[in-house]
Amino acid sequence: MTDNEEPMIAPGTMSELAFNKYKRCQWWFLVALSIGFLIIGQSAAVILGRFYYDQGGNSKWMATLVQTAAFPLLFIPLYTIPSPAETSTSVSSSIKVIVLIYFCLGVLIAADNMMYSTGLLYLSASTYSLICASQLAFNAVFSYFINAQKFTLLIINSTVVLTFSASLLAINEDSQEPSGLSQGKYLIGFLCTLGASAAYSLLLSLMQLTFEKVLKKETFSVVLEMQIYTSLVATGAAVIGLFASGEWRTMHGEMESFGKGQVAYVMTLVWTAIAWQVCSVGVVGLIFLVSSLYSNVISTVSLAVTPIAAVIVFHDKMNGVKIISMLLALWGFASYIYQNYLDDAKARRAQAHSQNDSAC
Repeated sequence: MTDNEEPMIAPGTMSELAFNKYKRCQWWFLVALSIGFLIIGQSAAVILGRFYYDQGGNSKWMATLVQTAAFPLLFIPLYTIPSPAETSTSVSSSIKVIVLIYFCLGVLIAADNMMYSTGLLYLSASTYSLICASQLAFNAVFSYFINAQKFTLLIINSTVVLTFSASLLAINEDSQEPSGLSQGKYLIGFLCTLGASAAYSLLLSLMQLTFEKVLKKETFSVVLEMQIYTSLVATGAAVIGLFASGEWRTMHGEMESFGKGQVAYVMTLVWTAIAWQVCSVGVVGLIFLVSSLYSNVISTVSLAVTPIAAVIVFHDKMNGVKIISMLLALWGFASYIYQNYLDDAKARRAQAHSQNDSAC
């Protein structure tokens, strides 16, 4: 990165406040912890979601509901992990504005989760995960217009390569999808997953904007509160959808006919819900610590985990197109990670020079 290029941790943003607030080792530890939550949670949730469908589950609204239903678990860290005193002097927005924002974000989350559930119903776990790589390209665009994110050659390279990665799967005719589905349903699954990726990217950018322009706080409790309240709205929307669609009537029969038994049915839903909440904490944590674009990039790490796990668990076919798609995704991810390393080094040097000048 040349000296005239802007770092991804932009001056004056919440991510810069978090960046300056912690020592380098502390900041990287929190980033690494958030990355671990995101990768482990997302990979486990996708595998469990595909397992639910493979064993006889067919309720898209139930699959949507479990993506946010475990949000009450977040009250545990919210009230047990102490938050440092707030140092921001900005006046917070009114409660009505915050409630309206959380409501809108929650509804968007519910719609996004529904599209993801539909995509996972019609696609294998590996194909689904690789298509999700397109969310980085969408997020780059949204971050540029909504969050004033600056582009560098490495970021452009990353988004273009990941777009090609997802495009390969769109024309892949040799994808071994669940239960020999028709090309029409494969197309529906592809389009729903692609649409969900776009909505998810928009959601991350809006969350970052909310942190910077509305909440204007720099404690981790704010991260948890956003996740709790938006999940509450999304869960309510999913419950309404479950009853309005009539799918709730099939729940008992679905549990009785579940391939691995009734206990496995319940445990699959419970652990899927927990895994999605672990993932969500990592996602929002990275938005707070770095940026929405960085959070989205880390989501693509599952491209190196979920497809391989899917081959082991479900014996998904890893044909040549999927292998090339995964390698392209890893290339795009590596480009972005290297850009973040350069940004960190530049930001730390600038901070050191500023402190030396102040001392003089």
